[in-house]
Amino acid sequence: MDTNIFHYFKDIPVKEIAPGYMAKMIHTDVNTLNFIEVKAGAVSAIHQHIHHQCAFVLEGQFEMTVNGESQILDQGMYVIIPPNVPHGGKAITDCKLLDVFNPIREDYQAL
Repeated sequence: MDTNIFHYFKDIPVKEIAPGYMAKMIHTDVNTLNFIEVKAGAVSAIHQHIHHQCAFVLEGQFEMTVNGESQILDQGMYVIIPPNVPHGGKAITDCKLLDVFNPIREDYQAL
């Protein structure tokens, strides 16, 4: 098996990127994929960054606030967050999320 191409998800280390946010990250040349397990009640404070972000709810419920507008996202829903737009959220239940960032999150690469 060519390990430059094929990988095992189980081999990605888990990193706590914020209290209650346990992440497995994949970095390519152009984007970062962030698979996150979030504990119910965990909060991501309102913040902004230069990255374009797509956030998908894979399991559970997550309340996302983007530019002052809040929405509870259920499994199968996603949000598109343009660069430099204030956003944050809170896990309503334990949940699993997938965030896709472009360009790569160099700050996450450093973790």
